Amino acid sequence: MKPFYVSFFLLFVLLSNNSTTQAQVKVISVEDFFRNPEKAYYQISPDGQHIAHTEPYENRMNVFVQKIGDDRVWRVTSLKDRDISEYFWKGNQRILYFRDFGGDENFHLFKTNIDGTGETDLTPFEGKLAYMIDDLSEHETDVIIATNKRNPEIFDVYRLNTESGEMKLIAENPGNITSWLTDHEGKIRAAGSTDGVNNSLLFRENENEDFKTIVTTNFKENLNPLFFTFDNKNLYAASNIDRDKTAIVEIDPRTGKELNVLFAHPEVDVEGLDYSKHRKCLTEISYVTWKPERKVLDQLLAKHYRFLATQFPDYEIYITSTDKSEKLMIVRTVSDKSLGAYYFYNAETGEIQHLSDRNPWLDENIMASMKPIQYTSRDGLTINGYLTLPKNVAPKNLPIVVNPHGGPWARDVWGFNSEVQFLANRGYAVLQMNFRGSTGYGKQFWEASFKEWGQKMQDDISDGVKYLIEEGIADPERVCIYGGSYGGYATLAGLAFTPELYACGIDYVGVSNMFTFMNTIPPYWEPFRDMFYEMVGDPEKDKAMLEAVSPVMHAENINVPLLIAQGAKDPRVNVAESDQMVEAMRQRGIEVEYIVKENEGHGFHNEENRFEFYRAMEDFLRKHL
Repeated sequence: MKPFYVSFFLLFVLLSNNSTTQAQVKVISVEDFFRNPEKAYYQISPDGQHIAHTEPYENRMNVFVQKIGDDRVWRVTSLKDRDISEYFWKGNQRILYFRDFGGDENFHLFKTNIDGTGETDLTPFEGKLAYMIDDLSEHETDVIIATNKRNPEIFDVYRLNTESGEMKLIAENPGNITSWLTDHEGKIRAAGSTDGVNNSLLFRENENEDFKTIVTTNFKENLNPLFFTFDNKNLYAASNIDRDKTAIVEIDPRTGKELNVLFAHPEVDVEGLDYSKHRKCLTEISYVTWKPERKVLDQLLAKHYRFLATQFPDYEIYITSTDKSEKLMIVRTVSDKSLGAYYFYNAETGEIQHLSDRNPWLDENIMASMKPIQYTSRDGLTINGYLTLPKNVAPKNLPIVVNPHGGPWARDVWGFNSEVQFLANRGYAVLQMNFRGSTGYGKQFWEASFKEWGQKMQDDISDGVKYLIEEGIADPERVCIYGGSYGGYATLAGLAFTPELYACGIDYVGVSNMFTFMNTIPPYWEPFRDMFYEMVGDPEKDKAMLEAVSPVMHAENINVPLLIAQGAKDPRVNVAESDQMVEAMRQRGIEVEYIVKENEGHGFHNEENRFEFYRAMEDFLRKHL
């Protein structure tokens, strides 16, 4: 599907009659934009007898359960210090969930029975991280997890009995394994390894054999195994080997040979493939152009989507959970103006029951539209992005918030964004751009970002600002830059290296010093250090360049107000990144407001901290923009 990109001139012509004399849009409170959802993340038990969901308890997202057909709902977890980040059913009488501690990202796996009893930390290893490899949905008690409890830099594999808590080591990491993959019987049969810059696919026929290296590529080429074919013989994978755009392929894991291409797109990477566990067939391929799209492979699923589209014609539709028989489903709707709702769908009878709106206090009729845009960078690259204009205001001489995404090897996607809608509701236009290095646009576009932090990557952001100014949409005296993580770095870089563009900046958990940043990465990033040096810069070989692009070393160029927010337990961007930037600014007498939270990590997850940050942002922008 070819996206409809809005030319700025056409946009101005179309909207110029929408004068500011139209009815003023209702101002929505900070709390309504950023409070926890009323109810969310519904999941059906395997036997189709119960539905679980999360909702606030003591201002933290906890798990609740109800029996299908019964209105009674009961709480099964009681966290008061941290939201549950992820949960799922294990059998029909047990819930598993992950949580960290104050934002340290050392996630532990917990269990609880659905009557609320038996809550237990199954991975009680202080300062260590666990993650799921295979939930073994056919097994009543066991799961396969990875944890770095033996060595903080690498992850071993364990079979964990969630009833008894017994853990059995089933694959010890020799030191270079970065990923593990089970077949459909729950056996570890494939793995990924790295030497720092070269990645390998490892395979074995059974768990009694040693792994053999099948394919080795430079990290710039990616062969990502997704899952085994249903006979456990071959692998489906996302691959950009010998192509620029990643495609979904089938490979022979004994030889690494590509057997066929299931789907490729000429303009974007394709990386998502899903299947039916019950019917053992491929169901859909997902990818993103200017908005999420899918290629449906299965006639039955296509029938469901066609029917659901007649019921929810103005929304994107996702099936987020099913029972084991795949006859009972949870359906989620969403759009750029709405976080949508959850529905219970009986796929046999066609019955649809509304479960909950995710954020019913937000009226989508007063939300702003997120429109795809394109502009050309100064060296000729096409930069895709999104422009959100405040409702009922002519697109002329507007205050602008430039919002580069984090990552940086990630991307912005069309959809509901609370931050963007909050800013648009306050009268600011919001520019988001997928600068070079953003994922989804192919290998060459990604590689164009290597060793370009603060340089060409920053130029892509600056060129977007200049384009809005040239088109008359942006008031050149009222442009602010705001971002989180890499976007926070881009904020500081923008103020330090192009100070003429911005009236103010907001840095949220952003990097300020390339040297201290690299010295404080989490231990489990250590196997990727050489790769990171090649992508960002080597502190010794590229010392002069990294000094040149470290904003804190050029703080004398920043002469506009700055707001900085930081989590004290951030494992990725250490609190020292913000501390030293604040100190450099205050020594020069430049206004800087600093919010640091002791119970947060890489971003503010606790509701009350979000409220404080966005209230501060609102006041800051009102004062300076």
